[in-house]
Amino acid sequence: MSPIPVPKGYSFAAVAAGFKKKDKLDLGLIVSEKRAVAAGVFTTNLFKAAPVLQCIESLSVLREARAVVVNSGQANACTGDEGRVNCRLTLEMVGELLGCDMVELLPASTGVIGQHLKLDKWREAMPALKESLGQAGPVEFAKAIMTTDTFPKLVWRRIEINGKEVRLMGMAKGAGMICPNMATLLGFVITDAAVEPEWWRTALRQAVDKSFNRVTVDGDTSTNDTIVALANGASGVDVSEGCCDDLAEALTDLCQALAYMIVEDAEGGTKVMRISVVGASDRLQAELAARAVGHSPLVKTAMYGKDANWGRIVAALGRSGAQFDPDQVSVAIGNVTIFDTGRPVAGDMDALLAPLMRKQDVDVRISLGQGPGEYVLLASDLTHEYISINADYRS
Repeated sequence: MSPIPVPKGYSFAAVAAGFKKKDKLDLGLIVSEKRAVAAGVFTTNLFKAAPVLQCIESLSVLREARAVVVNSGQANACTGDEGRVNCRLTLEMVGELLGCDMVELLPASTGVIGQHLKLDKWREAMPALKESLGQAGPVEFAKAIMTTDTFPKLVWRRIEINGKEVRLMGMAKGAGMICPNMATLLGFVITDAAVEPEWWRTALRQAVDKSFNRVTVDGDTSTNDTIVALANGASGVDVSEGCCDDLAEALTDLCQALAYMIVEDAEGGTKVMRISVVGASDRLQAELAARAVGHSPLVKTAMYGKDANWGRIVAALGRSGAQFDPDQVSVAIGNVTIFDTGRPVAGDMDALLAPLMRKQDVDVRISLGQGPGEYVLLASDLTHEYISINADYRS
């Protein structure tokens, strides 16, 4: 098996600091050998966690970063001024380790809301973190940021620009409290391309809008959602003056692959619904329709039960707030139309759809009429296991 093609100029660290269970990786670093152009997209939740506020502040001062510092086990959200102070103290510890200023470090945290950072364990972890730097790899980093995830989420891409190779890599965590405009979802993208800062920020926002912002597990938006992207130029390929589309396309493709993994790994989930809405009067109307279906507990539990219950889909559309003519609506699962121009299709639909409903990936195709608006949303089903996981989350 060939080694993972890590973008040039980056190193990783991952240690078990004791924030969670003993011997579980829970503190990670991604370090660029030189300052990298940095961009970020963050939660829209008004209760923004301390690391989110710190990231936003740092990126407003400096559009570059040397490293990303991530812990699991404590969210450091809803922790007030003390949480902000503690976040800065941890950055000072890591800055001393790396020989850089605090503003060059972008923090992220995940875990139980309301829990403060365990500063004593941070201090104790610094020697091991230093020793791990360059010895750990992206897989170990991806494991260190997991909470209820069942597998580390890691994607990479290689593209050629002006005859030279550019590498991209992304790591993410997320399985529950997922409904972006961002969700309890952390994502980190690195590339060795050289980019213009404002273009990089725009490219990241557009990639997030087409990927992480188009997934739902349970309709809940977290306090800690963070996507950070670094571009350090170590490949020697400057895309700021041309070939931007190729890098933007690769960035979006990478983010979409990670977003799929998040829904695939939904807490207790067994299905990935791809809900495609077309024929809306505009994109907003299509999004309203798609999200109503994807959020619906009745639709989600029907999918878990392998029940192609078109009535639940249609009912969700009707209360979505989207404007359309009910007599123009059609619904298909896979390539089987089950509801057409406002009426159910005759025939033994259950028998036709049974093989499709047994699959992990289920396509739900909805047409609202003849308009130009389209939207695609990935959604999980809702299972007994989801309830068990979240009922026991703090115990």
